[in-house]
Amino acid sequence: MFDIGFSELLVCGIVALVVIGPERLPRVARTLGVVFGRLQRYVAQVKSDINREMDVADLGKVKTEFESAARSFQSDFKSQAADVEREVRDAQAAIEQSLEKPAASPQMDLGIEVPPPPPLPPKGPGEQ
Repeated sequence: MFDIGFSELLVCGIVALVVIGPERLPRVARTLGVVFGRLQRYVAQVKSDINREMDVADLGKVKTEFESAARSFQSDFKSQAADVEREVRDAQAAIEQSLEKPAASPQMDLGIEVPPPPPLPPKGPGEQ
């Protein structure tokens, strides 16, 4: 990340030993390690928060697309339902109109005459 070699770290350690002193150097090194660890955890937490927010933003986009598709489906469904209702009303009106005005029954003239039925025999005294 910083592209620091071993010789550069050795020079930094010698300068720290001269400036800080041999008595306080272990405590300062430990403190720097703790601070560096906290800094790494903080950076990792910020990265995870940013990734989570990006995921939430992506979910927001998906939610918007889904709601748009749902509205489109709903409007299509309503228009289809209105068409079906209109057709049912038209069919109902046609049926009611045909019931109000009975149509003349079509009769075919085939040229065949049907003889009238024979008279029924008279009923006897014991028959009802």
